[in-house]
Amino acid sequence: MDVQGWTFLLIGLSFALYIGVAVRSRAGTTKEFYVAGGGVPPVMNGMATAADWMSAASFISMAGAISFLGYDGSVYLMGWTGGYVLLALLLAPYLRKFGKFTIPDFVGDRYESQTARVVAVLCAVFVSFTYVAGQMQGVGIVLSRFLEVQASTGVMIGMGVVFFYAVLGGMKGITYTQVAQYCVLIFAYLVPAIFLSILMADNPVPQLGFGAHGPDGTALLDKLEGLHRELGFASYLDGSRGMADVFFITAALMVGTAGLPHVIVRFYTVPKVRDARASVGWALVFIALLYTTAPAVAVFARTNLLETVREQPYDQMPEWFHKWEATGLLSWQDLNGDGLIQYTGPDSAVANELSVKPDIMVLANPEIAQLPDWVIGLVAAGALAAALSTAAGLLLVVSTAVSHDLLKRALRPAISEKGELIVARVAAGVAVCCAGYLGIHPPGFVAEVVAFAFGLAASSFFPVLLLGIFSKRMNRAGAIGGMLAGIGFTAGYILWFKFLHPELSTPEHWWFGISPEGIGALGMVLNFAVALVLSRLTAPPSRAIQQLVEDIRVPKGSGPAHEIQG
Repeated sequence: MDVQGWTFLLIGLSFALYIGVAVRSRAGTTKEFYVAGGGVPPVMNGMATAADWMSAASFISMAGAISFLGYDGSVYLMGWTGGYVLLALLLAPYLRKFGKFTIPDFVGDRYESQTARVVAVLCAVFVSFTYVAGQMQGVGIVLSRFLEVQASTGVMIGMGVVFFYAVLGGMKGITYTQVAQYCVLIFAYLVPAIFLSILMADNPVPQLGFGAHGPDGTALLDKLEGLHRELGFASYLDGSRGMADVFFITAALMVGTAGLPHVIVRFYTVPKVRDARASVGWALVFIALLYTTAPAVAVFARTNLLETVREQPYDQMPEWFHKWEATGLLSWQDLNGDGLIQYTGPDSAVANELSVKPDIMVLANPEIAQLPDWVIGLVAAGALAAALSTAAGLLLVVSTAVSHDLLKRALRPAISEKGELIVARVAAGVAVCCAGYLGIHPPGFVAEVVAFAFGLAASSFFPVLLLGIFSKRMNRAGAIGGMLAGIGFTAGYILWFKFLHPELSTPEHWWFGISPEGIGALGMVLNFAVALVLSRLTAPPSRAIQQLVEDIRVPKGSGPAHEIQG
């Protein structure tokens, strides 16, 4: 079988697995639809959490970004993994003990305000749709290359699969589907990494191989640094981002992780508060398998690419090169008419003729290295698993925000459970369609779009959650004002520099040298400032709420979970 045959087979088998799991674990009640009945074991919940969080950005785009940015790409590694420490220590057990399974539900009850609940619903929908745009874009990239269809057609296929198991199974179906998706994606990520580590460093452990010496006796990192300097690219081992930008991007990704609505709901799918904390630990273990491998994959991919394409005759390039050209993610223009591919950086005296998008690096790497066809097909199946698992979790957040937080808790409290479940499924279906549109018309490359979503989550949710748990004085005015100020500032900054005036998106024009990817951290600071000032200028919360805040911080409550209300 050729690459396309293996891809059809492996993707088909994985889709059949996901749909089969969803059918067997379909939701019959609102509790099963929203929180999987609250009975998922911690190990499986940790695996589902890892799949939910390790999106197309982690699988496809992170190593691709590191392969181009080098040292500067470490912000994604530090930010996305560090955020889980914050989540485990500051939020997960306390929110689980509070007993509200969505952020708007927590905000509405903690701050005794339907207005605060509605603002949180709008923030959750905005963050989720920004995030899901990157996932559906990743689906389009994978299917457009490996099934050789249009990217829009690939997005439509992904929409159909997500629609089936998200709308039918709810959180119960999604959880067990994500366990299967984690197994697929981690196997698909590690197998080619191990192959490449053996080929390039004679070491089967990628985490050790990318720092080892190759067959010629040269350390791989030194070899890659030499290629960068020779071709006029920026140093691979020395960062070029300003220190302030590195700090703010890392902070935005960290606190954004701790405030992501589709991750927080995961801690209500386990039986006990203690299990919620254990789930975070297991998720860190499962995430670490991919994240400690990503730098190695980046180095292998970048080295292979530079050695394969530089000054090679275009008409002698292998098949993978031309197939990626057809997707528009790789392009070549013969500027000097010599028929050779000149791939150079800005410091080279020779003009660059090749354009390569970072998002293709992980997917193209096995082809560049001439790995077996089944490995190439496996990577495609793994990339789809990563994108679809996160997309499903995000779409459920949108569905829950509309049906439970907005309709049940604010507009129609008397709605029946059956009616609420119908609305939840309809909302999930509409959300899938909107996500598909964003996947076909994405606002940037995958990791960049996801970084925007993390910044929006950091600037809107993290302060209101943290202060809601640890400050008895925090009230509804502070929560509403802080969320609106934080997300409004962050969204405005991103829109201004990335969409309205992209020509100004350079360090000299950014405020304090902070890029749009990192501005969420400054938005978070603004949220904290506005929230604390307004809460001091207005009346404190009721005595009952102040006592509730005191109670959820008491180190007890590892017994049976609170029943989901409504």
